[in-house]
Amino acid sequence: MNATLTEILNSGGIAVLPTDTIYGIHASALNPVAVEKIYQVKDRLHSKPMIILISSIDELARFGVEVDENTKQILQKIWPNPVSVILPTNKAGLEYLHRGTNSLAFRIPNNQFLLNLLKETGPLASTSANPEGEKPSETIKEAKKYFGDSVDYYLDHGQMESVPSTVIKLEDGQIQILRQGIFNLPDSLTPQEA
Repeated sequence: MNATLTEILNSGGIAVLPTDTIYGIHASALNPVAVEKIYQVKDRLHSKPMIILISSIDELARFGVEVDENTKQILQKIWPNPVSVILPTNKAGLEYLHRGTNSLAFRIPNNQFLLNLLKETGPLASTSANPEGEKPSETIKEAKKYFGDSVDYYLDHGQMESVPSTVIKLEDGQIQILRQGIFNLPDSLTPQEA
């Protein structure tokens, strides 16, 4: 693992890195100042929460997310994969992450490099590497054109096609598909038509 990258993220820096979907801009999810930097650099709407990348289901507890056995079984069936899961949280002090929604979107990425990084940095806030309203960066060159020196670290992974993750909401054991992306839920979990 690149010690410099780990140090930058652990000390409140921000980095553009490949994910299991597209290039993303990342910061420590447990550092409010670092998370705010992403909002500023992207000119992101302050009402829009980011996705939080984690390396294991156990990390949900750090964000006040209670996982019952049913929820845990669902998560084990779909992670690691490019599917982001919105889960409710009532933990105080996380407004800088959930932006008043009292829920957070999590993903265990299907990317070994990122999983190894997450084990060293802890959870990372992540969002696509583009200013609000612009198309997501497909190369580091595009990302640097967008952000320049305002990002502390860039990791080049060649051309990456813009493929969004699937987004689902999970509450009381019920699954709601909010955005159908690259990942298809297993048939056993697909919400049944009434």
